[in-house]
Amino acid sequence: MELNVKTLEGTDAGKLSLSDEIFGLEPREDLIARMIRYQLAKKRAGTHKTKGRSEVSRTGSKMYKQKGTGRARHHSARAPQFRGGGKAHGPVVRSHAHDLPKKVRALALRHALSAKMKSEDVIIVDNLVAAEAKTKLLVGSFASLGLTNALVIGGAEIDSNFKLAASNIPNIDVLPVQGINVYDILRRGKLVLSKAAVEALEERFK
Repeated sequence: MELNVKTLEGTDAGKLSLSDEIFGLEPREDLIARMIRYQLAKKRAGTHKTKGRSEVSRTGSKMYKQKGTGRARHHSARAPQFRGGGKAHGPVVRSHAHDLPKKVRALALRHALSAKMKSEDVIIVDNLVAAEAKTKLLVGSFASLGLTNALVIGGAEIDSNFKLAASNIPNIDVLPVQGINVYDILRRGKLVLSKAAVEALEERFK
């Protein structure tokens, strides 16, 4: 398939042929959902923690004698049924990450790119270079492209002026092509790819 290439100022800069194996698949929601769950699980800190009965600070002596009181038999006040006792089966510090095969992750990225293409939310830009690190100038350029909520993917290295200018714009994320991922693609409205990013993606999935 072919897509029009734009400049940052919104003018035409020719056409670019895109691979159907990356941008022309029929999107599978199950693959995309598995990948997003995998990414969000890896991001979780897993630092939630409660104290068990072996960790709370209470006396270790027997609460009252074993027999003759008419009450139930108890030993430690640290037991979870007592106020001030430990938490039974509470959360512990752990990793929430789980495995997902490398081939599934790669396929999910291709399906996410195809989903954006199918919804006509992909814009190809010839070059992501800013003459000055001025946010106001870049906001004007994005307005000419109709961008208010977008993920911008550049080549292996992002132009420093462009990166600085875009850092203050709300709802605009800028990543090098190595950082492209399913979650960020789908959480933003438009996907803006530089020609260098498209070439890198096609080389990666060749």
